Amino acid sequence: MTLARLAALHGVATAYSPSAGVTVPVPDATVVEVLAALDVDAATPEAIRVSLAAVEETCARRLLPPTLVLWKDVAPRLPRPLVTLPPGTALRLTTEDGVTREPGDWAALPLGVHRLQARAGDGRTAHCTLVVAPARVPQPPARGYGLLVQLYSLLSSRSWGMGDLGDLRELADWAGRALGAGFVQVNPLHAAVPGTPTDPSPYRPSSRRFPDPVHLRVEDVPEYAYASAHLTAEDRAELDALVARAGELREKVLRKGELIDRDAVWVLKRRALELLCAVPLGPGRHASLRGFRAAQGQALEDHATWCALVERYGSDRSQWPADLRDPRSAATAREREELADRIDFHCRLAWLTDEQLGAAARAAREAGMDVGIVHDLAVGVHPDGADAWAQADAFAAGMSVGAPPDAFNARGQDWGLPPWRPDALAASGYTPYRDLLRGLLRHAGALRIDHVMGLFRLWWVPEGREPTEGTYVRYDADAMLAVLALEAHRAGAVVIGEDLGTVEPGVREALQRRGVLGTSVLWFERDWEGDRRPLPPESWRADCVATATTHDLPSTAARLTGEHVELRHRLGLLTGPLEQERAEDARDAAEWLAYLEELRLLPVGGPRDEEAEIRAFYRFLRRTPARMAGVWLPDAVGDRRPQNLPGTWDQYPNWRLPIADAEGRPVSLEELAASPRLHALMAELRAPAAPPEPAAEPDAEPPMGPPGARRP
Repeated sequence: MTLARLAALHGVATAYSPSAGVTVPVPDATVVEVLAALDVDAATPEAIRVSLAAVEETCARRLLPPTLVLWKDVAPRLPRPLVTLPPGTALRLTTEDGVTREPGDWAALPLGVHRLQARAGDGRTAHCTLVVAPARVPQPPARGYGLLVQLYSLLSSRSWGMGDLGDLRELADWAGRALGAGFVQVNPLHAAVPGTPTDPSPYRPSSRRFPDPVHLRVEDVPEYAYASAHLTAEDRAELDALVARAGELREKVLRKGELIDRDAVWVLKRRALELLCAVPLGPGRHASLRGFRAAQGQALEDHATWCALVERYGSDRSQWPADLRDPRSAATAREREELADRIDFHCRLAWLTDEQLGAAARAAREAGMDVGIVHDLAVGVHPDGADAWAQADAFAAGMSVGAPPDAFNARGQDWGLPPWRPDALAASGYTPYRDLLRGLLRHAGALRIDHVMGLFRLWWVPEGREPTEGTYVRYDADAMLAVLALEAHRAGAVVIGEDLGTVEPGVREALQRRGVLGTSVLWFERDWEGDRRPLPPESWRADCVATATTHDLPSTAARLTGEHVELRHRLGLLTGPLEQERAEDARDAAEWLAYLEELRLLPVGGPRDEEAEIRAFYRFLRRTPARMAGVWLPDAVGDRRPQNLPGTWDQYPNWRLPIADAEGRPVSLEELAASPRLHALMAELRAPAAPPEPAAEPDAEPPMGPPGARRP
């Protein structure tokens, strides 16, 4: 019990509940290792006693916690620590703009991140960060629809072998003007860890703070237009050769059906950008670059330094000289001087990428999109990446984020991502988190947060242990949500939480209270508490993004044809016999199609085809009250392949597939824009959303059978 109390005081769970009525104890060894990662010694009974006494004494004498939250609700309530301060305690507030005053009317405090000081009558003093947050994040202006796409998969006739920010700008411009779309949601554009090969997953980045320059459209860099006047004849010839080789990469993907080769793309772009950096900047451009570097500050310098060090020593940080593993060491300072030119280069790439992200955002707004570009925040970063190096004190050493075992994965999951330390976040006033959000929201109309449950708790797996031997560590969700609400408010951005999977009670309600939209995927929306049939459209929650599928799930065409079952069978991923899986999948699809017939979204017993069925699914989504409906762009052309197949690494080309049609032929952005199939699908969404019609009496009972859908 002593260990359990010590763990509870540090937010470390000693048991968890994978399902209702089931409690699983966490091994004591796991609890001890997780506490050690938080600098709490629990290795022996005596150490536990000493650590417990120390934390209890700290709690008893503490006037203020490291961070407090004041929500600007209709009737703001003071945080409990302020209410229970000893009588006569004097408080002093310094607002984020430097104004010092007594708090006075708490309801009148400005939004922001302030510093609160307290002095008790017995001489004790304390200070903390006070986050004053709006009650809710901004909401979509109106019900709308948009496109969901993995940007790398969308190549145009101008791409260098993978989709880029020029393609995103073009897609947003076209989708807003021609399709009436209100948003385009993309995968995380975070900076990747270089390597051979590079990890292609956008969800295991080097840095979440800065985007990857591999997404740059080289020809859209302003200096490209002046290259011929400022480069030598030899350099101009090399640049022309790079452009030609980029065209060959594009043709390999679009015409020959080869996989996207991110590494090959980056080799060409990096050299082209190095050449363009030899073109002098005009006075205005130079001032813009200097302003960007000043605004981004130490975070950008650290990121660029890490990039330069990787070029010299490789991406495996364990192979670096030991004194370079500390970004503040004297050895690192010497390297900064020696690598100044490369650091300048990587800072310039960050600036150029930021400019093109801004151009895409402006194109979306000018095309009439009421939300615009929806960016994606991955749940964590690579352990050898730039963020983990520059912010080592904020991450828990020897720990990895994952998921506990459940009904669909008895072994649990280890994602290989070091978690943030909740105590370090609180002590810093959530500075790393605030800076991260501010950077991502800089050019975002909305932000999707992957595994949004991580704002409340994360499953920590100690190094060397199986995912089944992990445990949950709790974060201050009130503070995490307050910082999120404040930064979203300042950016005027909508927030979407990916809340699929195991969600503890109260989380969805807390997110909804603060205006964070959820994610609802059609195949998982059933009446789980009742007859388990498809959930009627009017019963769906309104505060969500509704879609038929995601990047981690089969396309709608694959669902209807059962091809995703065959794919998993070929790769040895099925959890049951093939015929059983086929039958369950077929019953699931048949039940949904029958329900669409009941709703008169499909003709009853009449002729129909795959395209008509897919249109019916999206017509169904428009009948729900969902604030945002998302069309998975590959669905618009009948693509059969998932972009990512969970549970695979090299068995399947995750994150390397271009969008393709029903026959597997890659489809360019220009071909998408001219696709009759796409326009027919989008016409369903452009039509006014009608309420469900009364179901007609069918001629025969629709096929039912046991449902085959699985709740994630």
